[in-house]
Amino acid sequence: MDLSTSFYLVAGAAVLITGLSKSGFGGGLGVMSVPLMSLYIPPQLAVAILMPVLLAMDVIVVWKYRMLWNGRVVGMLLPGAAVGLIAGGITFQWMSADVIRFAIGVLAVLFVAQFAVSRWRARPVTRSRPGTVFALGALSGFASFVAHAGGPPVKGILLRQDMEKSVFVGTNTMFFFVMNAVKTVAYGLMGQFTSDTLAVSLTLAPMLFLGIGLGLCLHHAIAPAVFTRLVYGFLLLAGIKLLFDSAGPIWRDLAVLPV
Repeated sequence: MDLSTSFYLVAGAAVLITGLSKSGFGGGLGVMSVPLMSLYIPPQLAVAILMPVLLAMDVIVVWKYRMLWNGRVVGMLLPGAAVGLIAGGITFQWMSADVIRFAIGVLAVLFVAQFAVSRWRARPVTRSRPGTVFALGALSGFASFVAHAGGPPVKGILLRQDMEKSVFVGTNTMFFFVMNAVKTVAYGLMGQFTSDTLAVSLTLAPMLFLGIGLGLCLHHAIAPAVFTRLVYGFLLLAGIKLLFDSAGPIWRDLAVLPV
């Protein structure tokens, strides 16, 4: 696979940021990876290249936080996620990733706005209802399968559980480890992995370890209150990035529709 130096620089930076945010802050910035890599390669190819990297990342972070995760929260998210993964597998080849990115971007910004309003009014953010948890889990599973963008819907649930910061990161990582393991098998059965894609994944691996190391250092150095604000800040940045990347292509598609 003949890829430019610019691609490797951008992809390496994307993997570094993903590792840092996942190991230190429970993710959030990982949604930028596929859009950034899609500047150089098709989104489906970017998803295939990132999948082994994300799974390896999850294995490392899960081991680090293996005693610090909330099984109840993971359990309540998985049923909806399973439905979303199945839907994503059915529509993967033709679903518009831009529409999914736009919807998740809107959702991420709304979560942050709700948090800001609750702080301004000095009211606690209420916990989500079971139906909402199922719907957001399904959206996360679907978006994760088609674009590795399942983080924002889940953050909206996890941030309402009032978990200690290490438990937050561990719970988030365990949930996505399960999803990414399922996705890896599904992508393999769909023929998404080739010797070329795996070679590129291996080339990007050093940035994975660097990102995880930096994230773990920052995680232990940051106070819980600052941690919460940073997670919401990352969520806002991810939402804005998704909206920015998807709005233009969606608008162009609408512009060519017959009146």
